Amino acid sequence: MRVVAIGGGTGLSTVLRGLKYHVSEPARPAQFRPEITRLTAVVTVTDEGGSSGRLRRDFRILPPGDIRNCLVALAEDEQLLTQIFNYRFSSGHGLRGHNLGNLFLTALTNLFHDFAKAVRLSSEVLAIRGEIFPATLSDVHLKATRIDGKVIRGERSITRTRLPIQRLQIVPSNCKPLPETLAAIREADLITFGPGSLYTSLVPNLLVKGIAKEIAGARAAKVLICNLMTQPGESRGYSAADHIKALHEHAGRKVFDHIVLNTRPLSPALLKRYAAEHAAPVLLDLDAIRKLGVKPLCADLLIEDHVARHDARHLTKLLLSLAKKRSR
Repeated sequence: MRVVAIGGGTGLSTVLRGLKYHVSEPARPAQFRPEITRLTAVVTVTDEGGSSGRLRRDFRILPPGDIRNCLVALAEDEQLLTQIFNYRFSSGHGLRGHNLGNLFLTALTNLFHDFAKAVRLSSEVLAIRGEIFPATLSDVHLKATRIDGKVIRGERSITRTRLPIQRLQIVPSNCKPLPETLAAIREADLITFGPGSLYTSLVPNLLVKGIAKEIAGARAAKVLICNLMTQPGESRGYSAADHIKALHEHAGRKVFDHIVLNTRPLSPALLKRYAAEHAAPVLLDLDAIRKLGVKPLCADLLIEDHVARHDARHLTKLLLSLAKKRSR
């Protein structure tokens, strides 16, 4: 089975963390190999905040933060590498606030003048179970038009907006993906999308020239993993069907044929904490989803760890089960 996972932020890392334990190793006898023969992560590169944003501005490289998270998630020795690659300097002129993993990717990019090669070399050093491609190698930025007609620019402004987004654009609009990304999508048996911030982690991938068209035409099972919670500034008040509509409208076509939804309710304490931040569980409007031609896949997928997260193990089981049924 060949799997492509697309997204950004911590959501994609959660998906990869579950899938990696099902990636086959050539040295093992065929009868004992897990299901996945090729695992490809496609990661958005529009981050402008924190350590990634500073490195992007100072060194004119693509933001390394989401790539770093995926490297850690797919690494063989995740516990140790999480500590090393996610180590954040708390002091030091110029170093404070930076992650060691971000600096590592920056150094490799400067050495070889090639961000894709830096990611590939980092993958080899960490012996990751899979491959990671940035969604594009172009220096892209986001521009959004709100429902009041006002245009806002940059990821940080979009995440903070108080009015809904009507349309998102990526600048430059003619940015292209790596040929390897399109080939992996074309050959995939399963394509997952999300979870993640709707307009800053998910939609941007569909705006890279050729990606949405390739996904729509792929023979794979195409699955949107719905966010557990709405997000102030991006998806306040959005139902599951609203997420699908936004993605399909920006893709210019129907992209997904399944959506994964969590059915386990949040604890009252966590609900209260999210409500204070103007966030709430995403409404599961199943009839509206079906009218969009998308099949809901409902399951108990919630883990509470100060925040709401997907259970990587249960999510992986559900995704692989779907892909196997489709391949029969």
